[in-house]
Amino acid sequence: QVQLVESGGGSVQAGGSLRLSCAHSGNTYRSSNCVAWFRQAPVKEREGVAAISREGGSTYYADAVKGRFTISQDNAKNTVYLQLNALQPEDTAMYYCAAKTACGSLWYSEDWYPYWGQGTRVTVSS
Repeated sequence: QVQLVESGGGSVQAGGSLRLSCAHSGNTYRSSNCVAWFRQAPVKEREGVAAISREGGSTYYADAVKGRFTISQDNAKNTVYLQLNALQPEDTAMYYCAAKTACGSLWYSEDWYPYWGQGTRVTVSS
C-alpha cells in the first residue's frame, strides 16, 4: 500500500512562490513509479498539473503551468516536490499528490491513479 502525504501549501500574493512536497512511503518502484500533482479549484474538475517518473526522471507538465511550475524528486528522501513560481489567482486550488505504476501519455488522467494524498491548499490573492 502506498501512502502519500502533501505539505507546503499556503496563502501568497500574485507573483509569489511556494514549494509543495509529497512524501511517499510503503511502496516499490513498480507500484508508484509515476508521481503526479493534480489540483482542484472550487466548482472545477480536478486537473493534472505535472508528473515525474521516479525511475529515469522524465517530467510532464500541463500547458497552463509550463515555465512556472517545476516538478522534481529526492529519491533518498522519497519525496517529490512541486515548485510553484509566478503564482496567479487562477492557481488557487487544493493540490493533490497521486501515484501509479507508470506515467505515459495519460499521466494527466486522474482515473488511472489508485493512490492519493489528502491534499494541501494553495490560495493566491491578487
